[in-house]
Amino acid sequence: MLAGILVVDKPAGPTSHDVVACVRRVLGERRVGHAGTLDPAATGVLPLLIGPATRLAEYLLELPKSYDVTCRLGEETDTDDAQGRVVAGRPAAHLDPSEVRDRLLSMQGVLEQVPPAYSALKQGGERLYVLARRGREVEPRPRPVEVYEISGIRVELPEVRFSVTCSRGTYVRSLCRDLGRSLGVGGHLAALRRTVCASFGLDQAHPLEAVAAWGRDEARRRLLPMDRAVAHLPAVRVGPAGRARICRGASPEPGEILDPVPAAAAVRVYDADGLLLAVAAGEAAPGGGIRLRPRKVLCAAPGK
Repeated sequence: MLAGILVVDKPAGPTSHDVVACVRRVLGERRVGHAGTLDPAATGVLPLLIGPATRLAEYLLELPKSYDVTCRLGEETDTDDAQGRVVAGRPAAHLDPSEVRDRLLSMQGVLEQVPPAYSALKQGGERLYVLARRGREVEPRPRPVEVYEISGIRVELPEVRFSVTCSRGTYVRSLCRDLGRSLGVGGHLAALRRTVCASFGLDQAHPLEAVAAWGRDEARRRLLPMDRAVAHLPAVRVGPAGRARICRGASPEPGEILDPVPAAAAVRVYDADGLLLAVAAGEAAPGGGIRLRPRKVLCAAPGK
């Protein structure tokens, strides 16, 4: 059973779906999904989940991401990036670089961020970008996001370059737009490169051009173990009887669990040989203690 993770360094141009389609062809595997969309113009780390690993995407998507950003001040666009039409702006050459830095650093922390009008979020059951392209009025609702850190700021007006680490759901396009508005000149995202997605960095990412040239066997050798997607979760092991129960989707008995079970919404469950069997919840048991309730079973039931 083919399962694992392939980290691709996406170039500018292809969509994330294009990258998935390429890897499907190379691996000869239909079940391929990505963990965190990159816009066509964006580059960088795109983890792809293969086979049963696709069921672990939600655990990766919750983790922070880091980007290298180029923001252009003085022009606001309808898409909040360089692919859009300029709709407002003022010259930015007069700005004080110290003020630009201070405004940018003030955007760290929890924010109520308004997503771009051209985004994949839905309004009335339809994607916002579809409605916007039809000329319909689009009113994205603010939502809480967290910017953990902004660093490496270089102000070379009209451009500002910086690195940012942020939570799921944060739009870097919106950060650039809001920075420009706070300075009174407008702004948009000029370039974006994702450097880290969850625990995966550029040092583990393969250029898409190289991936496309691999043979199937070479591509399969390059896969990372699928438990890397959930390496941030606590882990427990079960014995042979517990393994059989987990693989049937049942909770193992206390005596079949080899490690203390933490009270946690998600726990990695391994067999005694170190094979990832499932993601389970550590829940209070009716008679006391903590039991493992399988949530994502990744192994076949005995006899199958």
